Amino acid sequence: MDATSATGVLHPYWPRDLLIPTYVANDRSMSEILVFLFSVSGLFLLVTWLITGQKGKTGRLGTWRRLAVCWFAVCGFIHGVIEGWFSLYYDIIPADQSLLSQLWKEYSKGDSRYVIADNFTVCMETVTAWLWGPFSFWAVFAFLTNKPYRFVLQLIISLGQLYGAVLYFYTEHRDGYSHSELGHPIYFWFYFVFMNVLWIIIPLVLIVDAWRQLSAAQTQTDNKKSKRN
Repeated sequence: MDATSATGVLHPYWPRDLLIPTYVANDRSMSEILVFLFSVSGLFLLVTWLITGQKGKTGRLGTWRRLAVCWFAVCGFIHGVIEGWFSLYYDIIPADQSLLSQLWKEYSKGDSRYVIADNFTVCMETVTAWLWGPFSFWAVFAFLTNKPYRFVLQLIISLGQLYGAVLYFYTEHRDGYSHSELGHPIYFWFYFVFMNVLWIIIPLVLIVDAWRQLSAAQTQTDNKKSKRN
């Protein structure tokens, strides 16, 4: 259900009295937008999965490691392209009808902070787009070429993602979940909760993995030093 703000502009966002004077309703359906998002993400995942299945100089990557590299490839797309668009055009998104702007207007039904260019959201997404986007693609390259710093990248990216996601949820919690229809199965639970909690669960797993890998490498280095002495 759309609401009319004090300016007389109809919009579907919460809180209902939100002022969005430049808002123009999407002319693409929710299904069109979601098909675009998940099909392109799926394409990145599929291509990366096929590439990581090739035998390299150090042999083939294991299934777990291939999935981790696929995750970074998808993150590179979402951070660099989707969130990169928001970081550049957040001020015109309510009125803009390009595909990525309509994607953000659709997502804003689950968190209207995006359609009003909330300060925290703009800052957080800008850092995410311009740091974790390129770093994610760098991580893909590092794992494919067996670079010695690959787990350092994994740790840095995952810590950044986790920190951003925790702040994202916590700031909205302090606002009383006022920017979405609390409990709505699609807008609240799927858009706001599910699509963001992934950046808590998966980075946590990757942080533990990087911790173990780096600790094992340091232990090996320490053992070599002690043998020399």
